[in-house]
Amino acid sequence: MSARKKTLLVVEDDPGLQSALKWSFDDFEVVTAEDRETALAQLRRHEPQVVTLDLGLPPDPGGASEGLATLHDILEARPHTKVIVVTGNNDNENAVTAVAEGAFLFCQKPVDPQLLSFIVDRAWQLYELEEENRSLGSAQSIEPLKGIIATSRQMLDACHMVEKVAPTDASVLVLGESGTGKELFARALHELSPRHKGPWVAINCAAIPENLLESELFGYEKGAFTGATKTTPGNVECADGGTLFLDEVGDLPLPLQAKLLRFLQERVVVRVGGRKEIPVDVRVVCATHRQLMERIASGEFREDLYYRISEFSIQIPPLRDREGEVVVLASHFLDKFSAQLNKKGLRFGREALRALEAYDWPGNVREMENRIKRAVIMADGKSITAQDLELEPADGDPMPFNLRQVREEAESRALLRAYRHMGGNVSQAAELLGITRPTFYALVKKYHLDIQQK
Repeated sequence: MSARKKTLLVVEDDPGLQSALKWSFDDFEVVTAEDRETALAQLRRHEPQVVTLDLGLPPDPGGASEGLATLHDILEARPHTKVIVVTGNNDNENAVTAVAEGAFLFCQKPVDPQLLSFIVDRAWQLYELEEENRSLGSAQSIEPLKGIIATSRQMLDACHMVEKVAPTDASVLVLGESGTGKELFARALHELSPRHKGPWVAINCAAIPENLLESELFGYEKGAFTGATKTTPGNVECADGGTLFLDEVGDLPLPLQAKLLRFLQERVVVRVGGRKEIPVDVRVVCATHRQLMERIASGEFREDLYYRISEFSIQIPPLRDREGEVVVLASHFLDKFSAQLNKKGLRFGREALRALEAYDWPGNVREMENRIKRAVIMADGKSITAQDLELEPADGDPMPFNLRQVREEAESRALLRAYRHMGGNVSQAAELLGITRPTFYALVKKYHLDIQQK
């Protein structure tokens, strides 16, 4: 269970009963309120896990209208709070109504302190258990694969493909713009494969000069060229029993494409300056930001090699196409760099959030990471501005002229954004939007939105 402070809010207009209840719970910090306004203020200030609520509150102490309205407001503000309703002896109808509206349980007057203490304790335990489950669910949904933050349907589909193909030995081609996280996906393929205990060897085909790339890949024998003072195995050999990751394979020179194709067909390598064929058991994963079909058409990439390296292809969507993911990723990087740079408590200002969502992110996740790290360094106060991010303030998206279409599109986007921002937790998304959970579900049904209920 959580080590958080146990807090109970007692909402009761009878000073004597209020005082008696306040001293009946030794394990809780007890705060009190005598009406709806005070109760909501205490709720916001202390965030109690459990509330006891007398339905007979002023200005309707003889009825239940104010108490039921207070219950509604409490659950709308904090849907997970456990509310125990206290009712009169002959008020079963309102008690049942309160439970139907979301109250945890009801207890009749005169209150038995021992029974109420038991109910409050059980309510707190349930709250903590649900909170723990929500935390676990949120962590799982935001990071479906190690190191990969994903909440959009597009990214979750790509992660699902990794999980499917990872246990096989199929050659995988990871496609996507620069900065989308292709190497993270390739690494996830290795970590989830039967080869995960073997070596992981990564080489960037665009970062090594052409005259050195062959010896880097396939190794060389002593005396093969000036400076070759000893026999050295290449990256392909070093990956034996594991995974070889060829990043930016689309930039591989044509002569080396032919040699890579031969290795993929024969599964043997011949070092530069050598003649002996060396068998290598390795899985090959490639990645590129190039449009390989265009390069094939222009004669810059071998078609037969393309089909060898792409037994299975995974397309990583650019950040601008990942619905609702910009704020999630930005918040992740903000927390990360705030902790690293000892500037905790930083938050995005409203203008910064609008700028983040309006920006096109040509450099994708890598660009976002760099911008947010800079913003954390540059921020003077507790709020990060669009200027700290070096982004222009958003002017807003162009809208259609049909008012009904504008409203429906805006509500749909808001629902999906809140749902993904809260890691798929419907109650938290509804709270963020300022609506009830039933209203959230009604709107989801109305707009035919695709969400997975938790």
